[in-house]
Formats: sequence, C-alpha cells, structure tokens
Amino acid sequence: MRRSEINRIIRETEAFFDRHQFRLPPFARWTPEVWRSKGPEAAEIRAHMLGWDLTDFGSGDFEACGLTLFTLRNGHLRRPGTKTYAEKIMAVREGQVTPAHFHWQKTEDIIVRGGGNLLIELHASTPDEQLDRQSPVMVSCDGVERRLTAGAIVRLTPGESITLTPRLYHRFWGEPGRGTVLVGEVSSVNDDTSDNRFLEPLGRFPAIEEDEAPHRLLCSEYPAGAAV
Repeated sequence: MRRSEINRIIRETEAFFDRHQFRLPPFARWTPEVWRSKGPEAAEIRAHMLGWDLTDFGSGDFEACGLTLFTLRNGHLRRPGTKTYAEKIMAVREGQVTPAHFHWQKTEDIIVRGGGNLLIELHASTPDEQLDRQSPVMVSCDGVERRLTAGAIVRLTPGESITLTPRLYHRFWGEPGRGTVLVGEVSSVNDDTSDNRFLEPLGRFPAIEEDEAPHRLLCSEYPAGAAV
C-alpha cells in the first residue's frame, strides 16, 4: 500500500470515529515526531501493539479486501501479569471483506457500535484446520444461543453482538448500501503475530511504499524508546 493511501484512510477513519462520538485515547494522535521523543513510559503501547492497524491483507485492493482497526488495550499471551483482555474499535466499509480466519486461543465479542450493518459468515473447522462445510455452528448472540447451518451469515445491526470462540472460522464485511460499520471487539488477549489462522495464506500487515510522510504510525512501526 502507498503511504498516501494509508494516510487518507486514517484521516477518513478519524473523522468517522468523531462523527459517531467514539473518542480515541491521546496516543491515537501522536505524530511520528512525538513518537521519536517517547521513552520507556510508552513501552506498553509498543510492546502490546496498541494503536493504528490497517491492512489490505496483501490483496492490493483495500476497498474490496481490507480493514482499519485501532487497538485500545491489550495484554500479552507470553507475559504473565499483563492484562488478560483486549479491546479494539474498527471501521468496516460496505462490501469490504476480512477474509476467513480463526484464532487458536482468543475468544472475542464482535459488537456493532453504530453506522451500518455487519455480515458475518461462519464455519466450524476440521481437525486439519480447513472449513467444515457440514457441521452446524453454535454461537451466542447477546446471550442468546443460536444453532446455525454451516456457512450461515449472521446480520448484526447497531447494538447487536456475537461471541466467536476459538477455531471458529469467520469472514465479515459491511452490508452494501448501509454505510461504514463502527465495530467494537472485546476479547481475551490479542496476538496478531501468532494467533491468527487464515484459511488462505495472506499478509496480515501491509508492505508500504513511502510516497509521502506518515500522518500516523501503524502499531507495527513504532521506533524504539528514546533515551532518558
């Protein structure tokens, strides 16, 4: 992805969050210059990859296959004593697909906080980690258990949520014609480097072509802490 495209998307997402009165923490607006001045006081943000996260999953077509996220809080799977939970806020555009994947360890609630509607396609996984195209799927939607056929699509409107358990394949996108979706995620600890199983191999973090200066740094780009 070009840096200019990433900058544009982040600016659009900042405005989208503001329209829905979802307020981000102060570090969301730190510039690259501010980041270079930060020392060990910002170690938690760096180590737990808090902040802006944007990807086209290696597709080369962000509008069709991509996602914009901001990680608000998180622990670490291999660091005892850190937080045991995580929270994200996401902007999912109309028809913009996040490809089928599951998590080996993470349980997550996906919550539509506002905007349009979210469509989620669900499959169980087989022992060899492929799609189970036969077995029914059991999920909880706002505390109500639902039994779904393999490949069923759940439609979540603002205020509704679904609980996704480990090894449950899910693929989601914004319902066309309903606008960008403000999606929250509340989960156990998140680790995008080791706890994602995508059905098809893809790139989780974008390769970036630097055609202009960054507006914000992504969570995978933070500089080492400044000396104090």
